[in-house]
Amino acid sequence: MFKRIGVAALVSAALVSGQVMAVTGGGSTLPAALYTGAANSILPANFSYAGSGSGIGKTAFLTNNPAGFGTTGTVHFAGSESILSASELSTYNVNFGAAYGPLIQLPSVSTSVVIAYKKSGQTALNLTSVQLCDALSGSKTTWGALLGSSDPTPIRVVYRDISSGTSELLTRHLNSICPTQFATNATFTNARLPVGSSIPSNWVAVRNTLDVVPAVNAVDGSIGYSGPDGIAVTNNAVVARINGVLPTLANVSLAVSSAALPATPADPAQWVPVVANPASGYAISGYSNLLFGQCYRDAAVANDVRAFLAKHYSVPGNAVATVAHGLLPIPTRWKNAVTANFITNTTGNNLDINNPSVCNGIGRPL
Repeated sequence: MFKRIGVAALVSAALVSGQVMAVTGGGSTLPAALYTGAANSILPANFSYAGSGSGIGKTAFLTNNPAGFGTTGTVHFAGSESILSASELSTYNVNFGAAYGPLIQLPSVSTSVVIAYKKSGQTALNLTSVQLCDALSGSKTTWGALLGSSDPTPIRVVYRDISSGTSELLTRHLNSICPTQFATNATFTNARLPVGSSIPSNWVAVRNTLDVVPAVNAVDGSIGYSGPDGIAVTNNAVVARINGVLPTLANVSLAVSSAALPATPADPAQWVPVVANPASGYAISGYSNLLFGQCYRDAAVANDVRAFLAKHYSVPGNAVATVAHGLLPIPTRWKNAVTANFITNTTGNNLDINNPSVCNGIGRPL
């Protein structure tokens, strides 16, 4: 079964009377219910999180412009499955590095990208990665052409129409399998090759990950992709196997477990392993990430950020809530590495929040 949490539950603002939101963030909708709006959400009460999409989240954080979150002031953190590019890191360092200090990019939880479908007479859909490329690129337009039958039912694709980390995770895998059909891009229509090619009239664009499954269920012959929260990932009647494998937590763990720790901890790019086509486990697996500043001018914000990170990257930390939302805690060795570098500074790398030798007189604005 599928459950749907309303958008209002995903966008946390100062809804509690008298509550001042001191730490402002937002971004990816994939983990939004884990972060805020549910009984077992993990962000502290004075953290806000606007489920706006990964692209808006990254832009808001990188430019310190909270307009995309519908608020004002400083952007203290963001969530995104879309990995910071070399260009984004360079631009941030040029524009804000001296005033704000370094940024921190960390894997928050491991996730799958679930392929939801609705097809009458089909209760055990199993697609190869190549078939998934054909279905989502539009090179096969009917279910019969896709599965080798005479079924004339059109393939109706439900896709995200904003810059989406879920789209980036999906298209990274598709690009590794069928690079002539897909590039890696957070915008699905830019990932589908050739860029600018017309979208079939029966395809449907939706905004958030929670909009995908209802749109798939609305019309027979539909297929789409979303995060795993609230989806019965073991039910092959509504969730496709990919290469024979369902997106269970155990299969996600197999896919991401071999990732190596950063060789250069000061490089934010090394803290998010790329899992484009894992050797085992579920094929479309990866990470939902958090972006923070190392330096904050408001000492209270720095303390709040440090306390949240200390809890999240402890063992077991937020493991129970994470699993309840269909997500997977990152491996313990990664949690220990995050703690040693960014919280306790036991490595001596001086990467920890508000390290006095790095953040003296600089930081994200008050």
